[in-house]
Amino acid sequence: MQNLLLFTACALSALGGIFAQYVFDDTVGLGRRFDGIGGLSGGGATSRLLVNYPEQQRNEILDYLFKPKFAASLQILKVEIGGDAQSTDGTEASHMHESWDENYQRGYEWWLMVEAKKRNPDILLYGLPWAFPGWLGGDNLSPYSDPNRTAIYIVKWIQGAKRVYNLTIDFVGIWNERQYDITYIKTLRQELDTGGLEHVRIVAADGGLSIANDIAKDAELASAIDYIGVHYPGTESSTAAIETGKQLWASEDYSTFNDMTGGGCWARILNQNYVNGLYTSTISWNLIASYYRGLPYYGDGLMTAVSPWSGNYIVESPIWMTAHTSQFTNIGWSYLSHKAGVGKLANGGSYVSLVSPDRKDFSIIIETMSRNHSLCIRPELPPYTVTPQNITVQLQGSMSGITQLNVWYSKLGFGHLAATMFKKLEPIKIVDGKFTLNLAVDEIFTLSTVSTAQKGTYPTPPPNKPFPVPYKEDFESYQEHSEPNNFAQQTGSFEVIKTDPPHNNVLRQMVTSFPCAWCQAELANLSINLIGNVHWADIDLEVEAKLGDENGTSGVFVAARVANGGCNADSSPGIYFFLSPQTYRVTTDLGRTKVILWNSQNRVGWNKLQLIVQGRTWLHVMSMVRVLEPLCGPSSRDSVGGTDGITFCDRPVDTPCDGHGLDTLLLTVS
Repeated sequence: MQNLLLFTACALSALGGIFAQYVFDDTVGLGRRFDGIGGLSGGGATSRLLVNYPEQQRNEILDYLFKPKFAASLQILKVEIGGDAQSTDGTEASHMHESWDENYQRGYEWWLMVEAKKRNPDILLYGLPWAFPGWLGGDNLSPYSDPNRTAIYIVKWIQGAKRVYNLTIDFVGIWNERQYDITYIKTLRQELDTGGLEHVRIVAADGGLSIANDIAKDAELASAIDYIGVHYPGTESSTAAIETGKQLWASEDYSTFNDMTGGGCWARILNQNYVNGLYTSTISWNLIASYYRGLPYYGDGLMTAVSPWSGNYIVESPIWMTAHTSQFTNIGWSYLSHKAGVGKLANGGSYVSLVSPDRKDFSIIIETMSRNHSLCIRPELPPYTVTPQNITVQLQGSMSGITQLNVWYSKLGFGHLAATMFKKLEPIKIVDGKFTLNLAVDEIFTLSTVSTAQKGTYPTPPPNKPFPVPYKEDFESYQEHSEPNNFAQQTGSFEVIKTDPPHNNVLRQMVTSFPCAWCQAELANLSINLIGNVHWADIDLEVEAKLGDENGTSGVFVAARVANGGCNADSSPGIYFFLSPQTYRVTTDLGRTKVILWNSQNRVGWNKLQLIVQGRTWLHVMSMVRVLEPLCGPSSRDSVGGTDGITFCDRPVDTPCDGHGLDTLLLTVS
């Protein structure tokens, strides 16, 4: 679409930039309704470590994300509807592992939505599936095999949110970044209405813009869909999408490391998604980078919280870029017209302005982010330049009587330049509806009648510490169906389950059929759960596990030096110790093709597996021998205590290595 800009070039300023005048006027008509800024928890398991934090730091983090007029002050929370399959950084549990199973105690998205609502009762909630449990998929493992069955499954999730947690879900999507099905979308609308959920709006299709063409051809489909949701649009939309008349959302965007450049990316697209593409909502993937290093897109959140054992977290630059809009607007405000309040700056950068429904409040957000300091991970950003400039703003219409505007300012720091984050400046005086402003490069200004904004702060969090070792977990302190702290499931779905002696609680993998998967991680047909530190190399690991033939269980494994998880978990190198009822083997791959040790056994029932990996010079294997001297030293072994549950200690090294070139690999099964 054409970007319209109203300005008059007068002369060169003292700073060497163009002097331009911009008119802001609501009498020529308003632009589209503003639908809010959001964060996405899921796609998948990106908030996994957050729930483990000590209560004080956890509450502080949640305030930075959700508390109104404090920091990010998010207006939408989007969460994954768990589907028992890997969806980028982990697996989120389904509320229905099987058709006869329905449980709303699984996972942490419920908890997160409740906490967001505690802080901001007006925050809107949006659910979207990445994967689906296998029982929905039929022979071709497609969630569209039976549209009614899948629609009822989604409706139950929405009803369960209300019944169990008193959460009202406002929006629901189709299938993240996968093929949509027109019959299913219509069926979902029908089932929502039949279930008393007429208020739930459908966002489709959380991928590209092609659904706009189907909307134009199908009146029933157009009636079913309320918003067109697009992922990573690069601030551009299409004529077809605009002509549907639907509100357009960047329903997943950003996905960029949260350093200063990431902050610049977020600041730029929050403005230019509307300036260029008429997107009225932008939702960040992800909400908070709270997952292990070594998993995909590490650090791609609005802030970072990866050390619950220490309580350390980092408030990153995107938090304050969000505040420049979210603290000065509300959902339901309107953008001004592109001809009179929204556009590109003459010397690079952009501006948007929004007005409250009663026209009593008014906000302008200006960004001058240079290209190299605002690169997003996707899509590619074409070349452009930004240089210093002076601008004159002329307020007309209902804004003409404003005599001053509050000013909040950020300057992203690059090289040796220090950053300034969300600083309140002196109000700017307005004479005859006019004021001037000097703009440098990589700056963000908010000018607003709103006076309630603040830069919320808490005391400096505790220092960061590595994952604690020695470590032991026996699962006795958890409620049934919960996920234990620090475990990051990659495939399958693990829950704490009560069992018979000799144990009370155990961690059990619950999925018994292949899911309607989102990526390739399930191809190994193994259940994977990660814990610890990707940099560990020398490690002593002990797990007590039960082998049997129930539910198709074919064995268990423990592993060390696992290099990565996520959608590539099936191909990660490492040292894998597999135990089945008939055999055990050691391999350097999850697919069990690179075998370095194999033997026959009869091991049905409870077994203790111990894997000790040390060194990197040659391979020496001892099997079925109880190790008397632990690698971590007697004091570490003593502090581990008993052998029930999971225990391990380590000798970290600077660089992980693969399974080849070990001096010691010690295995024991008892």
